[in-house]
Amino acid sequence: MHKRAKGNIGEDIAVSFLKKKGFHIKDRNYLKKWGELDIVATRSRMIHFFEVKSVTREMFHDSKDHNPEDNVHGLKVKHLRRIIETYLEEKTGRIDTEFQFHVLCVFMNMDTHNAKVKWLQNIIL
Repeated sequence: MHKRAKGNIGEDIAVSFLKKKGFHIKDRNYLKKWGELDIVATRSRMIHFFEVKSVTREMFHDSKDHNPEDNVHGLKVKHLRRIIETYLEEKTGRIDTEFQFHVLCVFMNMDTHNAKVKWLQNIIL
């Protein structure tokens, strides 16, 4: 399966997960030259930005190898800060708007069509 197709499936799973948690999805795949926001949602008047990392694995337990959240590293964080500022300025007119940033790790088993979502909440950028 191609990386983009896997990512799209993972983002669809993440959107369903967030809706069940009471979030209202405002934007998906907000894209500028310097970065992309996977999901922008609101809940209780707070703006939430979600980075989605999708992986296919046979087992859904923590392994000793690479974890999907490891891909949210220094350069990625720098791009995320900039794209969040751009989004806030464009959509709210203010970059000092309060928000939260989260990472959703979606573990997918393509054989059984099961998925598990790990939510890393309110990460400081």
